[in-house]
Amino acid sequence: MRLELPGLFDLQVNGFGGVDFNDPDAARDGLLRAIGRIRSTGVTRFLPTLITSSFDRFRRCARALVGLDHAAIAGLHMEGPYIAADDGPRGAHPRQHVRSASLDDFERRQDAADGRIRLVTLAPEVPGAIKLTECLVDRGVRVAIGHTAAGAQQIRDAVAAGATLSTHLGNGCAQELPRHPNLLWEQLASDELHASLIVDGHHLPPATVKAMVRAKTAERTILVTDAIAAAGCVPGRYELNGEPVELSADGRVSPPGKPWLAGSAITLDQAVANAVNYAGISLESAWAMASTQPARYLGMPTAGHVIADWDTAACRLTILEVLDSRAP
Repeated sequence: MRLELPGLFDLQVNGFGGVDFNDPDAARDGLLRAIGRIRSTGVTRFLPTLITSSFDRFRRCARALVGLDHAAIAGLHMEGPYIAADDGPRGAHPRQHVRSASLDDFERRQDAADGRIRLVTLAPEVPGAIKLTECLVDRGVRVAIGHTAAGAQQIRDAVAAGATLSTHLGNGCAQELPRHPNLLWEQLASDELHASLIVDGHHLPPATVKAMVRAKTAERTILVTDAIAAAGCVPGRYELNGEPVELSADGRVSPPGKPWLAGSAITLDQAVANAVNYAGISLESAWAMASTQPARYLGMPTAGHVIADWDTAACRLTILEVLDSRAP
């Protein structure tokens, strides 16, 4: 079945096609090549995502990205450094650069990014996080909860302060949690929070995806890739934020010899197909989760259109063409 659909919009992309957006030495040509490959998957707008690092590394990466002045870059997603320092919730973020939240630190980073930071992921329990959330919301910056070991009340406090998204819900938290209450139930129950999900078959089992979509509703669910440099590449060794990661033959990305994940290698069109398969929803609903809904969440339009082929029986999506505008 041939379809024309609005361009996809990814809120979380760390890299693609062998290029790490968290590499301050990434060449302009490499960054542009990566964007071209992202576009070939149907993504016409996205937020390059910079994870926890030193301020100097953040500054250099941010300036390189915003300096491209590329129409596909809708802003930056700053994931950290205001996150939990503990193993598990911290994920692949370097412990030595985790820090308390402060408006002064954020403003220094926002200045380095020429005011292009549109989304900040933080942990509510970090000192200063609730106050910073209020300040960011006043400035029109979206705030997400992620990489956290927060208690239920701390989640509620973050929502009251203006947090509106759960970053890759079900990940960036401890492997084992109290049965209830816990931070997953609290975020699932909060109607004020959208939830972003990484539907690659590694971050969340299919049944978990189905249950989460039903709890949040399709209208409050957003699909993201959390893609790193390994996305769109063959299995092998790549880098994330200067650290080695391995892409296995089955598509799992993790630090060598470690059990935890380090981003993903999925593309957003593949995530759409997986969401249909896992959650039992329509292609139209799954596509909206990766297109119009993330765009609406940021208060921005989608860009362009995608011509795609959808094989219902095989649950397979093939991107045929990406158009800058609808043909007359």
